[in-house]
Amino acid sequence: MTSEDRDSQPLDVGKESRSSASPAPSPGAGRKPRKQLPLWQETILLGAVALILAIIVKTFFVQAFYIPSESMEPGLIRNDRILVQKMSYWGGEPQRGDVVVFKDPGGWLGGVEDPAQSSLLVRAATKIGLYPAGGHLVKRVIGVEGDVITCCDDDGNISVNGVPLEESDYVNDDPATACNGPRPGNCDWKAGPVPEGKLFVMGDNRGRSADSSEHMCRENETDCAPGYEFVDSDLVVGRVFALIWPFDRIRLDHRPDSFDAVKDAE
Repeated sequence: MTSEDRDSQPLDVGKESRSSASPAPSPGAGRKPRKQLPLWQETILLGAVALILAIIVKTFFVQAFYIPSESMEPGLIRNDRILVQKMSYWGGEPQRGDVVVFKDPGGWLGGVEDPAQSSLLVRAATKIGLYPAGGHLVKRVIGVEGDVITCCDDDGNISVNGVPLEESDYVNDDPATACNGPRPGNCDWKAGPVPEGKLFVMGDNRGRSADSSEHMCRENETDCAPGYEFVDSDLVVGRVFALIWPFDRIRLDHRPDSFDAVKDAE
């Protein structure tokens, strides 16, 4: 058979050429196209997801608070907004030098309130973690379990377990206070040992802070309950790790090294 004969052979009628074959169906062919949510439903869904995430973050990780008074000046000023790290003490306890937020042990706040809390919208936002919360105090941990705190040495410094603290980096330099641990008219006092599960806390503005030293029983005071000066560590929400407002003072907060030389009580 010649090449011409081969070329002239008719095609098999029962078979189709590859070029004329129908293409294979694409994946998903025959399925109905996914219906897109209307814009208003999508907005509600995204808002709900954001709300749930905010609640989870506030409950387990980070929460915003405001400073209710001048007790932590000069580092933190009234109405500053701060962030508190809630997981700071997962598996641990607050340490000396930490600035912590804790729930009012009872009567420590003395009615200090954020004026914005009168707004129903703000109160609702606070509950879900979208606005800084009130009803808490911010102080620095001075003593932990077993510690003995003494005020004050000849230089006006507080001592913890016999070690004087150099606190000039954060304590307010107030000419009206005679030492770094003033109680009304008294720079000669001793507190502790701090009971198990308790903390001794003080504000950095020592002359204007209703802290542990302020709540100690005074000599010859008959209506004072001993131990009221210590804060239950279970009331601690977390450690302050950032100042976020006002914007010109944004910073991270670190534990000072003034407590490094203090040894645990024996």
